[in-house]
Amino acid sequence: QVQLEESGGGSVQPGGSLRLSCAASGRSIANYDMGWFRQAPGQERQFVATTRRNRNVPNYADSVKGRFTISRDNAKNTVYLQMNDLKPDDTAVYYCAATASNLILSSVARPDQYNQWGQGTQVTVSS
Repeated sequence: QVQLEESGGGSVQPGGSLRLSCAASGRSIANYDMGWFRQAPGQERQFVATTRRNRNVPNYADSVKGRFTISRDNAKNTVYLQMNDLKPDDTAVYYCAATASNLILSSVARPDQYNQWGQGTQVTVSS
């Protein structure tokens, strides 16, 4: 199984940027569909973005489209989430997730489709 570890979270003012990293170990992410989710206090885990191994076009939640960019570097076994123009509503714990299954488009936003998760990294957007 692949193990995942997120980093890069922190506190930033509205309009700022952060880049999250998800370092994988144990298996190559080239064999996984990878996603980012987030969870704010008292809320359910929410889909952010996904990069599927057999698709060149990533998928994003409407709330982050145009501001966030997901990418993968299979050679470094790492997935990234570049977050620009951050807003207070982006405040949450961000989780990296992986699945060895080939996700169909209608499933990419479902947390139950991913079976490996990192421990999360906190992102706080506040003035």
